[in-house]
Amino acid sequence: MKTLATLLLLSLPTPKFASSPKTPPEPVKLAAAHRGGQWYLAQTGHAVYCYGPVVLVPNNEIGMERVATFCQGERSMVPLKD
Repeated sequence: MKTLATLLLLSLPTPKFASSPKTPPEPVKLAAAHRGGQWYLAQTGHAVYCYGPVVLVPNNEIGMERVATFCQGERSMVPLKD
């Protein structure tokens, strides 16, 4: 009886999974990221790369504040260190 059960288990087809074709990684755009902008020193002490002009905006606490515009990353305006 055991041999019959063993033969039955061995005769069952085993599932074979097809391997998915590997896609190449996205190319990194290093040269295009720094075209037409300038590096500035933010109030936080970090360097930021911005594409737009430096403008003065009103600030209630200190009067007028210099900010760089259209900066790389999440922020559109970054206060600059004088």
